[in-house]
Amino acid sequence: MTGVDIALDRVVRQFQLGQEETIDAVNDVTLVIPAGTAVALTGPSGSGKSTLLHLIGALDAADSGRIVVGDQELTAMRERDLSRYRRGVGFVFQRYNLLPALTLLDNVIAPVLPYRTHFDKVSRARELLAAVGLGDREKSLPSRLSGGQQQRVAIARALIGQPRLLLADEPTGNLDSRTGGDIIRLLLGLKSDRGMTIVVATHDPVVASRCDRVIRLRDGRITDDNAVDADTEGPALLERVRGQIPN
Repeated sequence: MTGVDIALDRVVRQFQLGQEETIDAVNDVTLVIPAGTAVALTGPSGSGKSTLLHLIGALDAADSGRIVVGDQELTAMRERDLSRYRRGVGFVFQRYNLLPALTLLDNVIAPVLPYRTHFDKVSRARELLAAVGLGDREKSLPSRLSGGQQQRVAIARALIGQPRLLLADEPTGNLDSRTGGDIIRLLLGLKSDRGMTIVVATHDPVVASRCDRVIRLRDGRITDDNAVDADTEGPALLERVRGQIPN
């Protein structure tokens, strides 16, 4: 499996604040993300990180511009086709959104339960729980897990459809620094093993510095775009990002 290229061309997304006032959540963004890379979107609250992530995931629609993911132009697709596209994207959020009455195994299976798949759903879910270190907890309920363990289940659930693109919105936001570090190592390890493209919106400077590229936004615009060399640039970038991202 390989990831997908992402291309945005002069994308704008506005929100209405009142009868006359609007805010540019994403303002004339042009961006290319090559397949198989991990990109961090950083910036202060309200800078447009989550909105940009939602546009790439087709959870929201641009007001103008073009968004192309792989060979699909999202900005030219009908809702039926967008729904099919979303089923092929993995989503991980700050809130784990696990179903409390279902076991871990059933939580992982849930996104593909209504659909035909070319793989055995139960076997695939067990494989993924094992991959995130919870293979011995498949019959547990979410309430029996720590926050970090619940996020691991959420990651397994995001991978059940074998996505080529994984979108993560503040995936470590509810976790302590050590557990958050474990989660980002898990995500990036899965990227290497499975060849996915990963885009993560984050306030966490450690998460950002471990990605291949860090894109900073402010007021809906890209203000900085840095490639990261983990050996030479990573530590220096970490210190710089720590100074840019509010606690």
